[in-house]
Amino acid sequence: MSKYIQNFLKFKPLLSELVARDIKIKYRRSVLGVLWTLLNPLFMMIILSVVFSNLFKFDIENFPLYVLSGQVVFNFFNDATTSSMSSIIGSASLIKKVYVPKYLFVLSRVFSSFINLMASFTALILVMIATRVELRWTVVLSVFPLFLLVVFSLGVGLLLAALTVKFRDIMHLYSVFTTGLMYLTPVIYPMSMLPQKIKTIVLLNPLTNMLEMFRDTMFNAKCFSAGSLAIGMVEAVIMLAIGLFVFYKNQDEFILNI
Repeated sequence: MSKYIQNFLKFKPLLSELVARDIKIKYRRSVLGVLWTLLNPLFMMIILSVVFSNLFKFDIENFPLYVLSGQVVFNFFNDATTSSMSSIIGSASLIKKVYVPKYLFVLSRVFSSFINLMASFTALILVMIATRVELRWTVVLSVFPLFLLVVFSLGVGLLLAALTVKFRDIMHLYSVFTTGLMYLTPVIYPMSMLPQKIKTIVLLNPLTNMLEMFRDTMFNAKCFSAGSLAIGMVEAVIMLAIGLFVFYKNQDEFILNI
């Protein structure tokens, strides 16, 4: 274990450079730059709130905040995993020239998405203040579901990055998968409106538990249950273990397929 830690510390400056590169590339030639991480979720919140509150009349207090909190969680997962998927292929030129721990490329994509997550979280706090929603002490506990979300997304990212090197079709299919996943995550709708059979399916989605934990701490002024935390930890650890296993099993063959 100490060997892996020393190796990580050795290449830590490179990780910082990779994260900075990802951020610069994403907002290159953009007038507003990183501000788009604040503006995008705000604009989407306004559109979705107007459309869905008028069409479906959801009986949810502060529905715009309900939507925005769902976006904060789901958009991070989508961005982190989608960008991680192409991290090895996109860094082929560097991988072929020098030795670099290949997991760093996936880690850099997740970290750059995490920076966007923090900006979106800031936007959520600002909207809460603007709409005069009381900030309770439980907001501090939101770090737990967000941490589990990052770990879970890293596991998925490692798995996708390894598989995409061999099966490029995954890059085209994944956007279809995430579109379906969004509708299986209570980003827009309340759980109470779902029929029991569909509700059971939605509850099997790991993102649902993390999102519900996040909303409890942000808006409901209550701590999530120990059971929800335990389930989230198990899901995150299992996904990370699967991702690491598949990634390390296939990483020696990456150079042959990129």
